[in-house]
Amino acid sequence: MRKVKSIGIAAAVLAATTLVITAGQAAEATGGHRAKPTVVLVHGAFADSSGWNDVVRRLQHDGYPTVSASNPLRGVESDAAQVKALLDSIQGPIVLVGHSYGGMVASRAAVGDPDVKALVYIAAFVPQAGESAADLSGQFPGSTLSETLRPVPLPDGNVDLYVDRALFPQQFAADVPASQAALMAVAQRPVTAAALNEDATGPQAWQTIPSYYLVAGADRNIPPAAQNFMAGRAHSVVRAVKGGSHAVFVSQPAITTSLIEKAAREHS
Repeated sequence: MRKVKSIGIAAAVLAATTLVITAGQAAEATGGHRAKPTVVLVHGAFADSSGWNDVVRRLQHDGYPTVSASNPLRGVESDAAQVKALLDSIQGPIVLVGHSYGGMVASRAAVGDPDVKALVYIAAFVPQAGESAADLSGQFPGSTLSETLRPVPLPDGNVDLYVDRALFPQQFAADVPASQAALMAVAQRPVTAAALNEDATGPQAWQTIPSYYLVAGADRNIPPAAQNFMAGRAHSVVRAVKGGSHAVFVSQPAITTSLIEKAAREHS
């Protein structure tokens, strides 16, 4: 009896699988509803994946599969390789989103990936080969980040950089509620000095993949002029938040989500 029951279960699973495939083929043939792309979110320096939480809630509510990638913040090329491995594990179309230094990583990680249909930069670096985050931030006046950084020497000779916790709210998250910004200051993840000074190499994904850019109009890390320059060079669709801090994805999750979903609708 157990053998007969097992065969029955296997037959039921096979029938259900066949039904799903047939339904999917029918939907495709008739122009029916297509699955929404997976949104992959890449945080930047002095942040972690939890900063995307309010954006994730909105995306999931709207039916978008979402992954918040853990960005090591050790070096552009090695960080990009780790994010690329994550992208390779996801089936179907992807919208890749990078904040701040996460833009350096996303720009490299998506190169040659046909599943990445759109890039979204949130107050992020959009480099070309030979440019570092430090180069791009210093190309235009206005960044006060260097004055707030506190180095921690590492055993391997590298240096971790933190934003002074007392200065973090005004430097990084001036438009975020003070209590929340204080928690972000404590939870911040350091970036190595080497990562901020590492030049981008080789082709960059924005050169072949459509991009969108959210400019933070009062950013003290990456000057708004630098953001507009990079967005213009990439021919990005631009949306600006007047008064937006570097943590604009935290302070303005609805606007951030809206731009991501626009990219998803137009390129999936």
